[in-house]
Amino acid sequence: MRYISTRGHAPARDFAGVLLSGLAEDGGLFMPETWPHFSAADWRAMRGLSYADLAARVMAPFVGESIPFAKLSEICREAYAGFGHPAVAPLAQLETHLFAQELFHGPTLAFKDMAMQVLGRLFDHVLTERNTRVTIVGATSGDTGSAAIEACANRDRIDIVILHPHERTSMVQRRQMTTVLAPNVGNVAIEGTFDDCQDIVKALFADTAFRTETGLSAVNSINWARIAAQIPYYVAAALALGAPDREIAFSVPTGNFGNILAAWAARRMGLPVARLIVGSNRNDILARFFEKNDMSMAPVEPSLSPSMDIQVSSNFERLLFELLERDPVATAAAMRGFRETGRMTVPDATWHRVRGVFHGFRLDDPGTAAEIRRLYETSGYLADPHTAIGIAAARAHMPGHGVPVVAMATAHPAKFPDAIEAAVGIRPALPARMADLFERPERFVVLPNDLAAVQANVRALVGRNAG
Repeated sequence: MRYISTRGHAPARDFAGVLLSGLAEDGGLFMPETWPHFSAADWRAMRGLSYADLAARVMAPFVGESIPFAKLSEICREAYAGFGHPAVAPLAQLETHLFAQELFHGPTLAFKDMAMQVLGRLFDHVLTERNTRVTIVGATSGDTGSAAIEACANRDRIDIVILHPHERTSMVQRRQMTTVLAPNVGNVAIEGTFDDCQDIVKALFADTAFRTETGLSAVNSINWARIAAQIPYYVAAALALGAPDREIAFSVPTGNFGNILAAWAARRMGLPVARLIVGSNRNDILARFFEKNDMSMAPVEPSLSPSMDIQVSSNFERLLFELLERDPVATAAAMRGFRETGRMTVPDATWHRVRGVFHGFRLDDPGTAAEIRRLYETSGYLADPHTAIGIAAARAHMPGHGVPVVAMATAHPAKFPDAIEAAVGIRPALPARMADLFERPERFVVLPNDLAAVQANVRALVGRNAG
């Protein structure tokens, strides 16, 4: 399997090269040169596999010859061995044709663990094979950072620095990052929004000299390996509910578009996905696009669902590349225009094609609180704000005809205790292994929204560990 950039001016790479590179040198995102395809018989043969074995089977075409299948299987088994539920990503039925897939049973209680626990081990394997090291720099709106730190802390060949928007994550989300005191971990609170953090990360990658000097890599969903490791849970849910002999739909609370892109990738691989529903909060740029072809930026506003407080969804570029028939010149021009004007123009004919699969949905904070309360009162299910938006979106866009809809439960309710308590009067407790989270010492620095300041911070961490 080879990978190409959405903008057409970066050399093609194999999976290991994409893993270590993260963002392409031309500012684009790597995409598989061709899409693997599983037949109905292939899907049926995966029924009954453990989650780890299923993950290895689904990821194998993307990994190609970079890593032997036996090693990939071993990595997946180790990655999911410590999850808090034996099914790893269990389904909970909420209504007749409505389910929640719980993706929060990993070490940091969020869906990012589903991929990060694999990625940390993939990095270890490839870096050991190549006898080299990397510096991972990532931006987080809440959950990616803690999952990345958990996966990379104390690994000999990795330094990791995570940027988060200062005072724009929940306290649990922040402390899950800042209380990890491993010597290879750095946390930076940026005085700005998640989009500002993400822009800094992209600028670091665009600085060729800095990128080479520090051996820069990424674990954000700009790294294709993250997407590849998220596809399996969509497959697992579909197979459990009758695929490939039955269609399925997915509803995903969406910020950076990586999670739902993985569902779309599963569809490209032959999984019978009838509908993909995009759940947004008040920062509704994606919902507006899928509802009325309005991809226009607005200021980022804080909400009860901070992981979705995003206006520039990086992974949308991958879908755009496909919508524009893999034309890198057109993709680069569209992205450049979006950055310059704050608006992206997609031809109506193209938009109508994507509307055949994607549907947008928006829910503000009062609506989110009401949905948390409704779920608890009707089914006894306690959903975090992001999950509640995904479930409300699913209910608004049920396909009918007996097609089940699976809403992604992306975070444990205890990560957002204030929102849950305000909605239902119950303050969810953290699992026992995290019960002392608020007593642990924190370590992070607050920096302005300034590229040079972040570069100096990254250099200091790398230099200290190199010495």
